[in-house]
Amino acid sequence: MKSGKKGLTIAIDGPSGAGKSTVGRSLAKLLGYTYIDTGAMYRTVALKVKEKGIELEDDFALYQMASSLNITFIPIGEEVHTFCDGEDVSEAIRLPEISRLASEVSKRKGVREALVRMQREMAKEGRALLEGRDIGTVVFPEAEVKFYLVAEPEERAKRRFLELIGKGVQIDFQKTLEEVMERDHNDMHRALSPLRRAEDSILIDSTHRSVEEVVEEMLKIVEKKEK
Repeated sequence: MKSGKKGLTIAIDGPSGAGKSTVGRSLAKLLGYTYIDTGAMYRTVALKVKEKGIELEDDFALYQMASSLNITFIPIGEEVHTFCDGEDVSEAIRLPEISRLASEVSKRKGVREALVRMQREMAKEGRALLEGRDIGTVVFPEAEVKFYLVAEPEERAKRRFLELIGKGVQIDFQKTLEEVMERDHNDMHRALSPLRRAEDSILIDSTHRSVEEVVEEMLKIVEKKEK
């Protein structure tokens, strides 16, 4: 444990749609931990890249822009909203076009450097739960508890499809499945910080399990580690 650190660091990694955000929010709330959705951070950068018209090949401009952003997570009711420079961007960053752009943005060296530094600063005192693709392998390889959450592609696509339909977004299920599988391929094969399971992580498959069941299993593991 780092000197001066006041609590555990929990890492939840895994592919898109496995349920990391849902179980992460619930687990952090039960533990009283700070919740950090790193995927939302990359989506936020993607949103700003689109708004500002920055070229993806311009690593310096991407680094400067990403470094300048003030990204925070604020609990509102049962949800945790993502704010950027005081603006609630929670809905905007979940649109399909921003999801696709985030996959490209996350490959850029300048963006990763800026956000990894930001994530480490946000969680430096411990009692923090971070979820994403490279938390247990790159951002916090020293995290005391690491989970790798998975689910079958069809199940992940179904969850994403229902989420978008519920928000009034018209989308085809087959297209959603194709995008999930494309995102998996991009995340696992990118040159910088590819998605992979940390050797000391605990594998949990959420395909046929409720959120409550997954959270309960994680909670028992964390509480045992805290003792």
